[in-house]
Amino acid sequence: MKLLLLCLGLTLVCAHHGENHDVVTSNFNMSKISGEWHTILLASDVKEKIEEQGSMRMFMESIQALDNSSLLIICHKKINGECAELTSICDETEEEGVYSVSYDGYNKLYISEADYNDYLILYLMNSNKQKKTQVTALLARKPDVSTQMKKRFEELCKDHGIPKENILDMANANPCSHARGSHGAQASSAQ
Repeated sequence: MKLLLLCLGLTLVCAHHGENHDVVTSNFNMSKISGEWHTILLASDVKEKIEEQGSMRMFMESIQALDNSSLLIICHKKINGECAELTSICDETEEEGVYSVSYDGYNKLYISEADYNDYLILYLMNSNKQKKTQVTALLARKPDVSTQMKKRFEELCKDHGIPKENILDMANANPCSHARGSHGAQASSAQ
């Protein structure tokens, strides 16, 4: 009987530890990050940057790892009432999982956490005219995620000093969702 209880206990412990076995926080396999993504939550310590007409209010379409270790990122955003596709090349820095890109100033893009088949959390530090702004994004392979995942994102934002009221649910807010997959029609470079 004791052996049966020990086996049951070990099974529960192993199952509990197995819950997050796909979560990666370092040594990212960029080819597994490549593909389509949806912007679910967007947060910033300067909320105006992610509100309507904010320079950092963008909707992710895809990320592609390039042969030179850079990332090709395609987003959509409303500019002057029109949906525009923004294409950015993010160059790998000397730090693992950290990229640089010019857009609305200089940006360092950090890959914080990933479950390659489910979600990706990005953290961006924007420097523009000696002002720094933090932006965090929860991206997902599907158009929405679980409440538990959203709470996890809220905790990560809190760790960066971003209050809960500065987190916007973007899952159903994409005014350019009809433009997904239409690469090139209204492309502009964000570099």
